[in-house]
Amino acid sequence: MFVKICGLREPSHVAAAVDAGADAVGFVLAPSPRQITPERMRTLLADVPPHVLTVAVFAGAPPAEVAAAVDGTGVGAVQLHGDAYTPGDYAAACALPQRLVRAVSGTGGADLACGSHGEDLLIVDAPKPGSGEPWDWAALAGRADGRWLLAGGLGPGNVRQAVADTGAWGVDVSSGVERGRGVKDAGLIREFVAAAREA
Repeated sequence: MFVKICGLREPSHVAAAVDAGADAVGFVLAPSPRQITPERMRTLLADVPPHVLTVAVFAGAPPAEVAAAVDGTGVGAVQLHGDAYTPGDYAAACALPQRLVRAVSGTGGADLACGSHGEDLLIVDAPKPGSGEPWDWAALAGRADGRWLLAGGLGPGNVRQAVADTGAWGVDVSSGVERGRGVKDAGLIREFVAAAREA
């Protein structure tokens, strides 16, 4: 089970995710309560060992802006989040030295086959990304394919059932490991990774 902890802003929470055994950590560079600057991301990346995938998350930013934001940071992947990105946007992102993560809503008509747009990983998210609201995960059964991560409304208490309902290859969490809007909780991060590993 591949586990990504997203929306990290503090060194202690990056350390908690790494120590808990997360496979990937995400840093939000899009408007959000979890947004950080590329400079702040660069500082946080220094605490992440090479075996953990680091992901810069964008929503709606054009590929040229994405490229400029990650240039020289050392981040391992860029995540293009939302249904507004075109095949041309994904093609441009594929030309970057970073790996590509495509993130789309699971309730729309998006292609849910990982790799169909050149991406290395696919995230299938809730209708309202970042809201922390659970949604009808079971509706995904048989629709998504390949290296795809379930996101949206997950937490330590429901991640095992969500994986059982969907057959997800991995999981991605942000709100579900927070004690307040945009404020991570190290204990919840550890609990989530442990629960996901049991799925």
